[in-house]
Amino acid sequence: MLIKEVSASSILDSRGEKTISVSIKTNVGSFSASSPNGKSKGKFETKPYKKTIEEDIKRLKEFSDYFSDDDMKGFEDLRLVEDIADGHIGANTLFALESAVLKAVAKEQRKKVWQLINPKAKNFPRLVGNCIGGGKHSNSERKPDFQEFLLIPKSTSVSESFDVNRGAKMNAQFILKNIDKKFNGKKNDENAWVTSLDDKTTLEVLKDLKDNVMDEKKLYLNLGIDIASSSFYSRKKYKYKNPKLERTKEEQFGYLSNLIRNFNLFYIEDGFEENDFESFSKLLKKFPNSLIIGDDLTVTNSKRLEKAIENKSINGVIVKPNQCGSLLEVKRVCELAKKNNIKIIFSHRSGETEEDILADLAFGFQADFFKCGIDGKEREAKIRRLVEIERELKK
Repeated sequence: MLIKEVSASSILDSRGEKTISVSIKTNVGSFSASSPNGKSKGKFETKPYKKTIEEDIKRLKEFSDYFSDDDMKGFEDLRLVEDIADGHIGANTLFALESAVLKAVAKEQRKKVWQLINPKAKNFPRLVGNCIGGGKHSNSERKPDFQEFLLIPKSTSVSESFDVNRGAKMNAQFILKNIDKKFNGKKNDENAWVTSLDDKTTLEVLKDLKDNVMDEKKLYLNLGIDIASSSFYSRKKYKYKNPKLERTKEEQFGYLSNLIRNFNLFYIEDGFEENDFESFSKLLKKFPNSLIIGDDLTVTNSKRLEKAIENKSINGVIVKPNQCGSLLEVKRVCELAKKNNIKIIFSHRSGETEEDILADLAFGFQADFFKCGIDGKEREAKIRRLVEIERELKK
């Protein structure tokens, strides 16, 4: 596959904020891909743009001539893209560019994108859905301090899990109406319900959902939280607003331990701030049967993941391709995780587009979980693509 021209433009994400869409013209047609935006970002993430989105767009147009002699035939040929792009564009731009390139290579090879990564892929990730939101993703004055309250159907079928999560989320609406006097049916950045409840009461809503989700196939839910602790950590304290109080890291450890026990939490993401490898490790040692997950801690960076492995800090890692931009780095992170028995969770961002390549990447890299909201057109585009792959393989 030969690239003849590269261009880009700014588009609006699901929050109405600018993000980048990259287009390429090739000998097999034209292809495009877009990148999401994160609001709750780890400080170790690669910058989304070199300086500004406008400068990245301008720089991309200058790349066209550089690609003219490079014949790309597979995933590893993304090295040619990264050699040219190195240091000139940011992570959002690089991710969108590489995604467009993979689509073109797949077309020429008469394959799906996931087959370029692993043609023998067969296991589907479990869905992780954000049901009720708080933290930076919700704009209300009073809200939970934790960022996401998550539903994880215990099913190997993507389509079944999709239905279970949507049904449970609808039920959550009725529960919230009964116990939250300020609930008005609004949704946040990730299309999760906005509530004024505190963290513990919101977890009680999730527990109620879990206890009542039973269908003819006896599917049930695991519960999870994305705490995003770095977003409310400063001066060595976790500063909660609902209710207003401060916790030391020792008190944070005790608080999380009680929640994990009392609500039988399966999934705990970013329970401590992004430099506290030690507290992550203590929590994992105490709850080895739960998923203790790093996101801001690891930021889809193989060096950060290596440190987490050395410290035995996590048994699950979030993979957000636009945190690093490089899909070759994504591959390194996934290989390192698998080698060390760490579960892989491919994840969307709060500001999303209708780009669906994340599903192919998650399946190709054989992720264990797929964290992509529950509904809303930008979230559903990715889940429905995963459902489509599932149906194609069942034929």
